[in-house]
Amino acid sequence: MRGELLRGGVAYLVLLGGAALTVAPLVLSALTALKSPRQFGADSPLALPNPWTGENFRLVLDQGLGRALVVTALMTACITLGQLVFSVLAAYAFARTEFPGRDALFWVYLATMMVPPMVTLIPLYLMFAKAGLLNTFWALVLPFVFGSPYAIFLLRQYFRGIPEELIGAARLDGASTLDVIVHVVVPMSRPVLATLTVITIVSQWNNFMWPLVASSGPRWQVLTVATANLQTEYDARWTLVLAATTLAIVPLVVVFLAFQRQVLRSISWTGLK
Repeated sequence: MRGELLRGGVAYLVLLGGAALTVAPLVLSALTALKSPRQFGADSPLALPNPWTGENFRLVLDQGLGRALVVTALMTACITLGQLVFSVLAAYAFARTEFPGRDALFWVYLATMMVPPMVTLIPLYLMFAKAGLLNTFWALVLPFVFGSPYAIFLLRQYFRGIPEELIGAARLDGASTLDVIVHVVVPMSRPVLATLTVITIVSQWNNFMWPLVASSGPRWQVLTVATANLQTEYDARWTLVLAATTLAIVPLVVVFLAFQRQVLRSISWTGLK
């Protein structure tokens, strides 16, 4: 019993240490954003703001970060919706539909995950330049909206675990393929869809390289690019940079808190499976 308690205590200490290392930079960023530049230069980085001020947030919003926040939210929402719709359709086809060369096509498509994004950056840029879509909203969205190998692989594996009897019963009731997807598969896949939603939102919210290449000027500037430009413009004003960073982190925290129960259910189901 003592050995089990000791092992449990050590495990909790390790987990608490990992949590502290993860949360500490976020807390330090938020505290620095609430300091004045004078206090940041004079006091220890660990000192509490004195006085507390929101001036840094007002300044970064005045510098165009508010527009970048809206553009990033619209881009992320469109890509996430497209990823869910097209990935569900493709994953169902690979998991439940019989057609010649299905498995070979799936593994070839999955193999594209091994291609570094930097390899396709220049060809993708040339394609959008020829189409006249650079520096538009569509340039930000189209490369990512039609699903991804990871999303399709994740959903395909989940769909294959759905009992065939349920799908067969829906077929006997006269349900079409689309009815089966909408009324049987999707409701049973809410945990994995929530997980995919969180993964997609985080990855697209933090996307930097393609938005940097595909857009110029402030009109379609996303949050990551705007923050990088802010750092270049105000190199000595780290309070402004960390205020922008804090604003960028808050929506991701809200998304995780909203979907955490479904994400945990997905992890639990995967472990049981």
